[in-house]
Amino acid sequence: MKPVTYTSTLPDDLWDLLESYAGKLKMPKNRILENALRNYLGNLKRAEYIRSFRKAAGDEDMLSMAEEGMEDYLKMFGEE
Repeated sequence: MKPVTYTSTLPDDLWDLLESYAGKLKMPKNRILENALRNYLGNLKRAEYIRSFRKAAGDEDMLSMAEEGMEDYLKMFGEE
């Protein structure tokens, strides 16, 4: 993966925290920012999945398809 250079600004208090933790962890600031951004974006993706599953749970067609699928699954194992 090719790195991309970008320019950004941060509030002073956030920059101070970043510098402090970079020193404590002996880790470059860009690595901390990368990890934080990956975690944040991962949380956003999980929230999207949760919303879509909740929406699907209220959909009668989706519920019917899931029930039919479960019946087929149980038949495969002789559970029905």
